[in-house]
Amino acid sequence: MRWKGWHVGVINYGTYAVGALLIVLLPGPNSMYVLSIAARKGVRTGFRAAAGVLAGDTTLILLTSLGAASLLRTTPLVFDAVKLLGAGYLCFLGYGMLKSARSLWQSTRTPAPATPDPAPATPDPTPAPAPAAQPTDRERPFRRALVVSLLNPKAILFLLSFFVQFVSPTYHDSALPFAVLGTTLQSFSVIYLTTLILAGTYLSNAFRRRRRLSAALTTGIAGLFIAFAAKLATASVS
Repeated sequence: MRWKGWHVGVINYGTYAVGALLIVLLPGPNSMYVLSIAARKGVRTGFRAAAGVLAGDTTLILLTSLGAASLLRTTPLVFDAVKLLGAGYLCFLGYGMLKSARSLWQSTRTPAPATPDPAPATPDPTPAPAPAAQPTDRERPFRRALVVSLLNPKAILFLLSFFVQFVSPTYHDSALPFAVLGTTLQSFSVIYLTTLILAGTYLSNAFRRRRRLSAALTTGIAGLFIAFAAKLATASVS
């Protein structure tokens, strides 16, 4: 690949771009988490989760270029430890979503309280108590998305096996072609995650009116996270 006479060490870039786009479009825990949290919390929170995904993926690309894939391939104990941590964390997220879905299902079965007849107003000299402080949001979407991205050793091995097919073996420095390939992949990710966030925000308006729909989607995504965890836990180096 040449840009204005500048060789960057990438071969068959068009094929790589198509492959990278298809990879980004495949559903995974990262994209499902961004979609679900954007639907539940809104655009700003969705973009915080997307930033965590991009930071994690960028870290994996850097680790791949520095040889982390070789360590995982030659040290099964490290690979097993990382994959079990990742699987456990995905199960933790899935369990949390199931709890949220259960609360939503229960709320759909609770009848709305009857409106009492208005009583005549009487003066009350006692000052009204201060409103209770609202609980803070402890979900921390950036950190959760970052951890989901990093605790996936198969991603590092996949990046290595995918990237090396498009790096020129005669190029003197592998950092530049890895940077070009990684930037392309991350550009597709930005566009895709932005689309998911906007779609999730659109869905959130419907979820506020339809609690059953919100509970069903939350349950489905929780099941996907548990399935992702099972797949990761049974993964092998080969």
